[in-house]
Amino acid sequence: MDFSTYKKALLNKKIASMLFLGFSSGLPLALTAGTLSAWMSVEKIDVKTIGLFALVGAPYTLKFLWAPAMDRFVLPFLGRRRGWMLIAQVALIASISAMAFVSPQSAPLLLGALAVVTSFLSASQDVVIDAYRTDVLGEEERGEGVAVFVAGYRIAMLVSGAAALVLSDHIGWQATYLAMACLMTVGIATTLVCPEPPDRANAPRTIADAAVLPLRDFFSRRSAMVLLLLIVLFKLPDAYAGVMTTPFLIRGMGFSPSDVGLVNKGFGLVAMIAGAMLGGAMMVRLGLFRSLVLFGFLQAGSCLAFSLLAGVGKIYPVMVFAVGVENFCGGMGTSAFVALLMALCNPAYSATQFALLSSLSSLGRVFISPTAGFAVAQFGWVNFFALSALVGAPGLLLLWFLKKNVQELEKNKE
Repeated sequence: MDFSTYKKALLNKKIASMLFLGFSSGLPLALTAGTLSAWMSVEKIDVKTIGLFALVGAPYTLKFLWAPAMDRFVLPFLGRRRGWMLIAQVALIASISAMAFVSPQSAPLLLGALAVVTSFLSASQDVVIDAYRTDVLGEEERGEGVAVFVAGYRIAMLVSGAAALVLSDHIGWQATYLAMACLMTVGIATTLVCPEPPDRANAPRTIADAAVLPLRDFFSRRSAMVLLLLIVLFKLPDAYAGVMTTPFLIRGMGFSPSDVGLVNKGFGLVAMIAGAMLGGAMMVRLGLFRSLVLFGFLQAGSCLAFSLLAGVGKIYPVMVFAVGVENFCGGMGTSAFVALLMALCNPAYSATQFALLSSLSSLGRVFISPTAGFAVAQFGWVNFFALSALVGAPGLLLLWFLKKNVQELEKNKE
């Protein structure tokens, strides 16, 4: 990896801010998901109740519903995007701190309500940070900016996930959640000093305009429906294989949960960040279209590393290789894919359009990935991961069909 590229890039205030905004964006997620489930498990809460708490994450999939309001209304401080960022971050400190003082045993409903509020505020912060990133980064900065953002996001998930669990054993859950709330000041400090995006477009005049005009703008483009299909399909190999990776490693191969935690969650995280960083640096030279083709091919092909593991059996070095390759290539694909979503957004409606496009990108994971278990039962592990690689073919073919559209996006954003 060319670290000198990122050393130079991080001197760019806009790109440097992406690291800390990514951290602020990623921190609350585990606190309303895995870490909260662990807290409830330690407190011996009924598993049915813990399962119901999965609904707490609903705002992340519904954030496009209130994104138009964040496009329409401009707060009287810190500009169109940074004002909303500050409000969301201050409110997150309050809601996470409030969760710390509620017992899962004595007041599970109150804790659930606070978790939903935290999830809503976190999703709202994501909406406006995504819009800010889209508005502030130039076309030539997007690859590196997205990669740095992904690195900050993943580090935050590690802090509020694995690190929070370790911390809870030493200082208790209340102090742990308060510590996590304090870490949100990283986002506040960044919001106060990060540069204001260029004023390239006026905000919609009414809330109706904010809801309707983004759709009208997008569907007025040539091949709009095909572009939407590309968004659904591009990350599908990653999602399809990913939903079965942990069951494969534990039940299929017989690795211990500790092995999987250390390699798949620990080493895999490092590999993903490294892939995102390298992918971002390469995008500067390759451009958006060629990066999407190359990284999309590698992302799909990396599933074959798990086919290799399934074929040779329980061999630790092969497991490490498979996990590393899959996460590294997935990180490269993520950098290019997020850059594509950003390029598709009109600055006048970037909050709404990015929220809609990112929600669409999850459709494959939500509606197609549930068939993965049936595919494993029918074809076996080796063939399942080979099938996961083939799932990437339609997206790559669509990408080639849309070559001129994507190249025009690059020219229009220069």
